[in-house]
Amino acid sequence: MRIEVTFTDRVGIAHEILAVLALRRLNVVGVEVDPPLIHIDAPGLDPAALPALSDALRRIAGVQAVAAIDMLPGTRRRLHLDALLAALPDPVLAVDREARVVVASAAAAQVAGLPESRLAGPDLGDLFGEPGLTRELADGGFRMSGREVTLNGQPFLLEVTPIVDVEAAGAVITLFTPSRLGERLNAIQNFDEGGFDRILGESPPVRALKARAARVAAMEAPLLILGETGTGKELIAHACHRASPRRDKPFLALNCAAVPENLAESELFGYAPGSFTGAQRGGKPGLLELAHGGTVFLDEIGEMSAYLQAKLLRFLNDGSFRRVGGEREQKVDVRVISATHRSLEAMVTDHSFREDLFYRLNVLTLSVPPLRERGQDILLLARHFIARAAAQARRPPGRLTPAAAAALLANRWPGNVRQLENVIFRAVTMSDGGTLDAANLELAGAGMQSAEVPAEDAESWEEAVDGFERSLLRRLYPRFPSSRKLAARLNTSHTMIANKLRKYGIPER
Repeated sequence: MRIEVTFTDRVGIAHEILAVLALRRLNVVGVEVDPPLIHIDAPGLDPAALPALSDALRRIAGVQAVAAIDMLPGTRRRLHLDALLAALPDPVLAVDREARVVVASAAAAQVAGLPESRLAGPDLGDLFGEPGLTRELADGGFRMSGREVTLNGQPFLLEVTPIVDVEAAGAVITLFTPSRLGERLNAIQNFDEGGFDRILGESPPVRALKARAARVAAMEAPLLILGETGTGKELIAHACHRASPRRDKPFLALNCAAVPENLAESELFGYAPGSFTGAQRGGKPGLLELAHGGTVFLDEIGEMSAYLQAKLLRFLNDGSFRRVGGEREQKVDVRVISATHRSLEAMVTDHSFREDLFYRLNVLTLSVPPLRERGQDILLLARHFIARAAAQARRPPGRLTPAAAAALLANRWPGNVRQLENVIFRAVTMSDGGTLDAANLELAGAGMQSAEVPAEDAESWEEAVDGFERSLLRRLYPRFPSSRKLAARLNTSHTMIANKLRKYGIPER
């Protein structure tokens, strides 16, 4: 039985308390003193004898209360610590000042392939097969930047946390697998990325895109996303990942056009220790290892070099690869989503892109429509960007004037949604009023008004609307020289456009 005695601290009181138990021939196997409490473990104490023992203890000067407890606090702390170590998903080792393992978590024992009792005691350098690691840790006061080590044939990033207590000097060693690092990187980079709800638009092309994307997202085959620059291909890739069975695993991206070939190779495949001058000691995992179980997005795949195309093709064939400078084959489970604004078929024809890789990537395909083909979404997107830009600029959201709306609808948007966002952001931050006019948008021809009736000189609402409609139709008709094409561009009926063209004498005879 275990008891808790509350007392007023004075010299000798603990000895007097234990003497009472000794007179009753009770064997004490554990004592923890933490004034004003003393906890005693006496297995031979009968619960029926506790009242008499309590009376005897309370006769001691300073003893205030006696109560039964189920467990000593120290034992409870040890059980909680053991449960904590067992629950940690990453291998954890505690080492002493000589870098010898003192305590190992269950995850560490599992990775090492040894019982926890046998894992305690070895030199840390011997455990990882790097004899110099022990001296490096000790000489550096257990302060070391993260580096890669190998335990039982598996790569881990080693993280060292020094223990500065004089009596328990040493360190806590935490080992992270590449996939765990990928999950952390994914959480940092993509914490606010949503699914298909983040894709704004109600036009028929966007609705069709969402419906098709929802179907291909659930499949495990490679996905190729095609579309002009600025259409939101990466947003589509994110949404497909979030709607896939891999949603809880990392989504990591590499822009093939933004990095040189040698850097792109090491970023994607990683590199082995000593691969090149300036490489991290111990090597470095690439995106494929970091994204194990998840998705790797290769943006601008058409810019990938011929050498990397061949290496990527081999990975797509069997899921295996070698790090740069490495000899060991590795296998990971990763879905590849790629995107490009270029015509890969034309590149295959002129031999600038591998035909076999094209067919490996082009299993599932999504085509993202340009902004000019989803005209009814332009104002919806513009208002969304106005609200976001206003929040960033810490000012109330403005509104578009009819002339500004007409200018947005009339523009061809070669930069697509990205260009629209930039135009709106610039207009919101540079304007002083609560409205955005055509002149604020800084678009070519955006400030054009009808020569016959300038908006500011209109004498009635009908005259202003007529001037707006005439100006809009005159600007668009040269690019869409028929009532049907113009109606499709403005997402309205052919009959209404034909009537308006006749009303305003467009085209002029």
